[in-house]
Amino acid sequence: MAGDPVDRDEDGPERSCIVTRAKGAPETMLRFVAGPDGAVVPDVRRRLPGRGVWVGASQALVAEAVKRQLFSRGLKTKAVAEPSLSGVVDDLLAADALQSLAMANKAGAVTTGFFKVEAALAAGEVAALMHANDAAEDGIRKLAAAQRRHGRPCPTAEDGVADAAIKVFSSEQLDLALGRTNVIHAALAEGPAGNAFLVRCRRLVRYRSAPASEPEGRSDMKGRAGRSA
Repeated sequence: MAGDPVDRDEDGPERSCIVTRAKGAPETMLRFVAGPDGAVVPDVRRRLPGRGVWVGASQALVAEAVKRQLFSRGLKTKAVAEPSLSGVVDDLLAADALQSLAMANKAGAVTTGFFKVEAALAAGEVAALMHANDAAEDGIRKLAAAQRRHGRPCPTAEDGVADAAIKVFSSEQLDLALGRTNVIHAALAEGPAGNAFLVRCRRLVRYRSAPASEPEGRSDMKGRAGRSA
């Protein structure tokens, strides 16, 4: 239908969510296309060719789109969305963030190890702290205190993403991304590489925490204590 907003959804500065019909910037939403076999394919970097449809960046919204079989209408073809699509998107967003962390590490923007991170804080070289989500709370508290002591309070998820980013990944995931072993604490330096990683963490955290009615809901992600520094 010519008047269907989905028909025009790849044009202009905003996109429409196929679940809620709410409009938003492409950066706040997720794009999906139909693969050659008709399967719904997440396009987390918004680069795949072909007609696309958009869903608010929320795990709950993606699950709702699958449940209501909304992809076929938007893509104007029989598109099959696997029941686990919301989990597939989560995996892709996490992999994208970890790849960005690896790039930041190659750029020299990542410092690991409790004492090295503490020294970087003292030198004023830390834009944000990051901890494994299985890090012990004692080590996290000590580094947060050191950050405050040196005049660099940890920014909130809204203004700097650090609270959202610091406990997203396990030590094992950080080990693989950084090519090191037993990574529990890390620090990100100021600069484009570190900022790019934080942006991707924001997207992942919001995706996991946003309710179906609020694609960009606030994150309240909490890490799990248990692993010592």
